[in-house]
Amino acid sequence: MTATTPHPPLTVSPEWLHQHLDDADLVVVDATAHLRVPTDGPAVLTSGAETYRPEHIPGAVFADLLVDFADPDAPQPFTAPDHERFVAAAGALGIGDGATVVVYDQHDGFWATRFWWHLRYEGFEHVTVLDGGLPAWKAAGYEVTDVVPEPTPRTFTGTRRPELFRSTRDIADALDDEQTVLVNVLDEPTYRGEVDTYPRRGHIPGSINLPVFTLRDPETGTLRPTEELRREFEAVGLLDDDRTVVTYCGGGIAATGVAHALALVGRDDIAVYDGSMNPWAGDPELPLVTGDSPR
Repeated sequence: MTATTPHPPLTVSPEWLHQHLDDADLVVVDATAHLRVPTDGPAVLTSGAETYRPEHIPGAVFADLLVDFADPDAPQPFTAPDHERFVAAAGALGIGDGATVVVYDQHDGFWATRFWWHLRYEGFEHVTVLDGGLPAWKAAGYEVTDVVPEPTPRTFTGTRRPELFRSTRDIADALDDEQTVLVNVLDEPTYRGEVDTYPRRGHIPGSINLPVFTLRDPETGTLRPTEELRREFEAVGLLDDDRTVVTYCGGGIAATGVAHALALVGRDDIAVYDGSMNPWAGDPELPLVTGDSPR
């Protein structure tokens, strides 16, 4: 084993991970959850634990975003827990001082970016995302395993960064703030209020629409070239350092995908509305609008 892993960029390739897989300080994390949306009922969320066990990257531990890294008393799933609960769960997986973390998931990458964002929110910076996740790893010809490792616990001493988090009250209080840009990352029909995905249709007033799925190559699931992303973000004013950018989606997961892509081009200060449309659309007192983006 090598002594230390060089501090990686915000996303790494399967080749990079394969090269460093035996580094002593490297912690590989599968952060998968599964979201199934039936045509005639509510969405169904399940842990990725059962699909992790038979097939994962060698040495990878599993982070349960539905249980261990969520507030058990919150009305919405995936709500960020208190700092102490997060620290205990992370440390038990070997995530902490002296570690470098590579996080991936088994499909679209947004569970991975959720955990990337959450680690940074709790003050841990040595974290990167495997571009394309497990599908890219397998496509590159690298092995998977069913051997579940025994983590070596670490002490986690990060300090929470509240500027990366927004609550429903925070969003409501900033509706008239011209220096805050709200970015809805859902598909256009949902953003415009053309489908019944949530208790009420539409988007938060003043939001622009930037669908997160457009940031990835549909064939490979990997991110588009950085310069392409930069041009797209510049076109909608998201690289203006004088403005605060907050991303949101349906439940606070896909929103982290845009936050991660923005970090790749230099905006590593993006906040995420935890909960997103689930609590907002569920409160009839909070405003929603339909139609096109104001940009």
